[in-house]
Amino acid sequence: QVQLLESGGGLVQAGGSLRLSCAASGRTFSTNLMGWFRQAPGKEREFVGNMWSDGSNYYADSVKGRFKIARDNAENTMYLQMNSLKPEDTAVYYCAYTVRVPKREVDVREYDVWGQGTQVTVSS
Repeated sequence: QVQLLESGGGLVQAGGSLRLSCAASGRTFSTNLMGWFRQAPGKEREFVGNMWSDGSNYYADSVKGRFKIARDNAENTMYLQMNSLKPEDTAVYYCAYTVRVPKREVDVREYDVWGQGTQVTVSS
């Protein structure tokens, strides 16, 4: 059983930066895919980006060039560095985990384990 714990959310002004962390514990596998999703009030959960344990990654167009994912496999931790934040980035951010090879990496249903989420609020 894998557990995920996010941290690092908060309130920031537009144009600012935040870094989120996601620590995985329990029975993790060396080959895995970890991703970040977000959900704004009244909206569906949407894909932000992900990274395989080998470092290959993929980002949503809405965050490409502003957000960057990093992983420390030795510590089973994933990070989301968010720069040039906009009010529309306001959401609860979730990390997710799977050891399966997804057909569609942006689909929430492809991920098996989820964290509890951390709130990110960007003021204008």
